[in-house]
Amino acid sequence: MPAEASSLASIDYAIIATYMIGMMVAGIIYSRFVQSTGDFFLAGRSLPFWAIGFSIVASDIGAIDLITGSGAAYRFGVSQANFDWIGSVPAVLVAAFVFVPYYWRAGVYTIPEFLGRRYNAGVQWIQAVIWLAFMTTNVAIMLYMSITVLHIIFGWSTFTAVTITAILVGLYTITGGLAAVVMTDVMQIVVMFIGTGALVALSLAEVGGWSGMQEIIAAKRGAGPDYFRLLLPHDTSAYPWSGVVFGLGLVMSTAYFSGNQAILQRALGARSEWDAKAGMIVAGFLKLCIPLLMFVPGLAARAILPEDLSKADAAVPELVKLLMPAGLMGLMFAAFFAALMSSVDSYLNSCVTMFMSDIYSKIYQRVKRAPVPDDHALRLGRYLTAGLLLVAAIIAPQFARSETIYVVLQTTMSIFQGPTLAILLLGILWPRATGWGGLFGLIAGVLLSTLLSLVGHEVFPSENIFMFVSLYSFLFAVAVTVIVSLCTAPPSPERIRGLVFGSVLRDPASQAVLREHLHNS
Repeated sequence: MPAEASSLASIDYAIIATYMIGMMVAGIIYSRFVQSTGDFFLAGRSLPFWAIGFSIVASDIGAIDLITGSGAAYRFGVSQANFDWIGSVPAVLVAAFVFVPYYWRAGVYTIPEFLGRRYNAGVQWIQAVIWLAFMTTNVAIMLYMSITVLHIIFGWSTFTAVTITAILVGLYTITGGLAAVVMTDVMQIVVMFIGTGALVALSLAEVGGWSGMQEIIAAKRGAGPDYFRLLLPHDTSAYPWSGVVFGLGLVMSTAYFSGNQAILQRALGARSEWDAKAGMIVAGFLKLCIPLLMFVPGLAARAILPEDLSKADAAVPELVKLLMPAGLMGLMFAAFFAALMSSVDSYLNSCVTMFMSDIYSKIYQRVKRAPVPDDHALRLGRYLTAGLLLVAAIIAPQFARSETIYVVLQTTMSIFQGPTLAILLLGILWPRATGWGGLFGLIAGVLLSTLLSLVGHEVFPSENIFMFVSLYSFLFAVAVTVIVSLCTAPPSPERIRGLVFGSVLRDPASQAVLREHLHNS
């Protein structure tokens, strides 16, 4: 086992306490500005571009890259960086210049809301349920990350680690809404960059730089040449270049940054269309730095730790114990916790937004024949945030059975990301797409991806088949949507007014309709 490091010093506890208190104060400050559901869910559409960019990166990387991404790098090597270079940066730019302007001008609260208006209520409900299930699972994964970190560094039990994380995140998320989430994310991303930057410097110094790390890993760990290659052969690797370029680069990443509520909710809360687009571009620039800060420690752990780990996701926490001196260890713990909290708070807020907008409000209006009162929606939104956090805390320990959580998460997303991107693209770009076409395309795509996830290991060349699953389910969903749409009556111009890309951006009548919709909302 790794050598034991010295315990936390007084300065470490002081740094940790300062960070925790700062997060709580932020929640209290921003709670004073939450007077309506618009304030709680979209920060009153007042977010500046710099806050949006920082918050998107904080929400996206979080514990996934810091713990599980580094764990995957420990296991698979340099090719893991593709998830933030090929798998993020191009997709962020596409989202900034194609999808985000459309969503912002359309004035929607959620992505399922757009799909419901473009297609039908069935598509909206299915999308909302899928994303709610995924986001709740994601929150549980983040809480599991807190178990891993807090157990290794402090020796805390599962119950203690989950309880402390849930209480701290819940307090400012429940009270301050999206504004508190975004502004605390800004603070958290600064802490993350400083803490992980220090760990990168210490790790590379320990192994004698990049070349020294390569020599140690090749000599002592028996890693082949593929461990340090960015693009790997098609048929002999965990992340083959064909899957990375086509499945990850074209489908999964585009679907993630163009259809993920937790990411796009920040842009939907922008104070202007320019801020929404600029925020995405800032996020893309910051994402260029992530592989260096998040994955290099995972590679270094392969060289530094005296024996192979049974759980790859424990690589970076063990490295922190071994290398970090007093003061820096407290800062790194704060960085860990910032990563955990920034993801948990984002997904919690987005989960509640989708449930209230896409499910509860529809049921309430059908039963009561009236819109949901604002004070009722705000109060229920806070209760739901607490309830989802409790459910995720109960589920979290179950992920201890998985060796690499990163692969589990990507596999789960591949089941619905391809079909989601298919109906989003066709809905925006093709006026002929019909409600039945979107519904059948979504269902057929999800069914195919589920089947491929079960039997794909016999078909695809890679150990991790999720990239191919997303690619083929996307193509299949496009084909089904087009065929069914051509076999059913086209939507009337009035039905899709303001919902097709060109009409939203250039049609004055559509803009008038959308302004009225925003006013009524």
